[in-house]
Amino acid sequence: MRALQRIAIVSLLVACDTGAVVPASAQNYPTKPVRIITAGAGTFHDIVTRQLGQRLSERWGQPVIVDNRPGAGLTIGTAVTAKSHPDGHTLLMSDRTALAAAPSLHKSLPYDPVKDFAPITLAALSPLMLVAHPSVPASNLREFIAYAKQQPGGLNIAAAGPGTATHMTGEQLKQITGVNLVSVQYKGGGASALAIVSGETKAGFGSVPNVLPHVAGGRIKAYAITSRKRFSGAPDIPTATEAGLPGFESEQWIGMLAPARTSSELISRLNRDMVEFLQTPEMQAVLRAQGAEPAPGTPAQFAAFIKSETIKLKKVIESAGIRAE
Repeated sequence: MRALQRIAIVSLLVACDTGAVVPASAQNYPTKPVRIITAGAGTFHDIVTRQLGQRLSERWGQPVIVDNRPGAGLTIGTAVTAKSHPDGHTLLMSDRTALAAAPSLHKSLPYDPVKDFAPITLAALSPLMLVAHPSVPASNLREFIAYAKQQPGGLNIAAAGPGTATHMTGEQLKQITGVNLVSVQYKGGGASALAIVSGETKAGFGSVPNVLPHVAGGRIKAYAITSRKRFSGAPDIPTATEAGLPGFESEQWIGMLAPARTSSELISRLNRDMVEFLQTPEMQAVLRAQGAEPAPGTPAQFAAFIKSETIKLKKVIESAGIRAE
């Protein structure tokens, strides 16, 4: 018995000395407050994270603290998580920009989107909407593309900032159709939407929460939504495929991750709890109010999704010559 005890002690010391991670017990998790790092207060990321965190806190019996890290396209908060201890007590709600676009937008990053994280689950998909000022004489997507091609020097379209989803989606449309679209950068989605409402910029892509109220009020008109399926909060607006541009898809998304080397047992536990809550009517209502649809799945599915998005966005970014400022 003493020999077995000595072997166990030596094995533990060796594991600590080599930096091996002893898997956290999924059954006893969490043993202290859980921190979820995400984007700034009031953002889509923040609202969803707080709602999900509240439900997880009730289940886990530990506080779930939302740690807002605004700025730099969430790369700052993503870098902090990458350096955190892999025991499940620091998690990350990150997005398409920080995980899939950033490697092509930046010459160097303080983290590796693949090597430094263990995906838990994709949380939600949020489509964009192509909208235009009422003065644009096009009634549908096909007519809009034809109208844009006729504009001397190209057609100005509004974007929420360099490298944002609205910017890259405009570049994607430009590359697919050959239309000369000139991106005009604004400081945020709200500002770009108002530029279209005022007619300062004739058209552009916007998130559902930013543009749908203006569409409903008749201040701008919508041509298509960029998701694979119609958005449940705006069922009358066709997808780009339905409107005559097959395969044109571009969605913002957020998902939960843990630091790399978090035990597979704990990742499975986190996935189970989060997917369960994301599928509830309450969380679905929260997401749809933010212009998003729930999209939970397995860790492997989320990892594959990040990879495919990275490849797709790299082609768009490199072709357009986009660089983060």
